[in-house]
Amino acid sequence: MAKVCAITKRGSIMGGRYSNRTRATQFNPCGNIRKYPNLQKKRIYVPELKKTIILNISTRALRTIQKNGAYSTLKKAGVIK
Repeated sequence: MAKVCAITKRGSIMGGRYSNRTRATQFNPCGNIRKYPNLQKKRIYVPELKKTIILNISTRALRTIQKNGAYSTLKKAGVIK
């Protein structure tokens, strides 16, 4: 299973590790690191459908669901028809 949010479609990004001291004095890379989104496995109840859906979603998507409602958010993301 890919580490991608089902609603926001956010995945991992590559990040570098530089200290400000290194950046100021010489080119000395510390290597790259992959940063993953904060994904949570959640059961979301949709009252319009009278169903519970299990999704891997980011914490940002949880806030979006709380603000806009489960049905409209999931429908806009294409999770439900």
